[in-house]
Amino acid sequence: MPARAIAPQPDLLRDILQLQSGRAHEFCGPARRVLAAWIMARQPKAAPVIWIRTRAHTEHVYPLGLRDWASPEGLITLTPRREADALACAEDALRSGAVALVVVELTAPPALTPTRRLHLAAETGLARRRNHTQDGTFLGLMLTPETGGAPGVESRWHMSPRPAPQSQMSVAPAWRLERLRARMAPTACWHVNEHLQAWRET
Repeated sequence: MPARAIAPQPDLLRDILQLQSGRAHEFCGPARRVLAAWIMARQPKAAPVIWIRTRAHTEHVYPLGLRDWASPEGLITLTPRREADALACAEDALRSGAVALVVVELTAPPALTPTRRLHLAAETGLARRRNHTQDGTFLGLMLTPETGGAPGVESRWHMSPRPAPQSQMSVAPAWRLERLRARMAPTACWHVNEHLQAWRET
C-alpha cells in the first residue's frame, strides 16, 4: 500500500518527472506511451511534436486517442523502415531545434553510441531553440519495451497499469511509476491515479 501521500497540485507530475532539457530520456514498460502523452501534454496546444516509430510496429499512434491526455493537433508521425533510420530521424529532429519534443519508439534499447548522438543533437537543438524562443523545454524520449536498459540515458522511467478498485461495478485507472535511473536523483516509485495525483511508495 502507498505509504505517504504527496499533496495534489497542478504540476504534480512535472515535480516528479524532472527531465533535464537538452538530453535524451528513456521511458519503458507497458504504459510508456501514456507517460509520453503526459509529457506531450506539457506543450502548448497544437505545438508540433514528432513521434517516430518503424514500420515493424503493428500498432499505430492514433492522434484522437491522445485527446484525454494531450492536444493531438500538432502531432507529426514518421514511419521509417529500420530502427537505425528511426534513430537518425530523431537525431535530425533534435538537432534542428524546430520542435520541443521528439519521441522515438524502439523494439529494443539502443547501444551507447546512438544514445550519445541523441544527447549531442539535443544539446545543439536546445541552443538553437533558445536563440528563437523563451521556452527552455526541449526533450528527446526513447520508448523501449519491458524494463528498458539503454546505456547512457539521462534518466529511465518505467510505468505499468495498476487498476485501482473503485466499486463493485467499475475499476478506476491507475499506474505504478518508477524512476529506475537518474543522474541526480535516487530510484523511487509512485502510485498515480486517474486524476494524476501521486503517492510515494516505500
